Amino acid sequence: MTRRPIVSNVRAIGTVLVVVVALLHVYILWLEMFTWTTPRVRTIFGTTREFAEASRVLAANQGLYNGFLAAGLLWGAFSGDFALKVFFLVCVSVAGLYGAATANRRILFVQTVPAVVALVAVLLGG
Repeated sequence: MTRRPIVSNVRAIGTVLVVVVALLHVYILWLEMFTWTTPRVRTIFGTTREFAEASRVLAANQGLYNGFLAAGLLWGAFSGDFALKVFFLVCVSVAGLYGAATANRRILFVQTVPAVVALVAVLLGG
């Protein structure tokens, strides 16, 4: 049995996971840019109505950055560029670590863990 099909399967799984992480960031973009002040999103992020209103512009800015991460991940996934996938997954991982350390520990599980799992799959797939 040759090793090539296994590597090919791992590469495909890695690419699918990159797309999943990208879609997660598109969702975060949507939450932060367009629905930040809604009751559901305030519950998700644990904010008050007053805080959500006061931080609306800041949240939209954060959402835009999440969109850039998603765009880079999708670029890497659909171009097949190994370096792009690795770069943007590392960016997401670092952002998640920083967010978990400074804002909310849940970010570690929502953002960092999926990015690291995808990164491991991409690295294993070569």
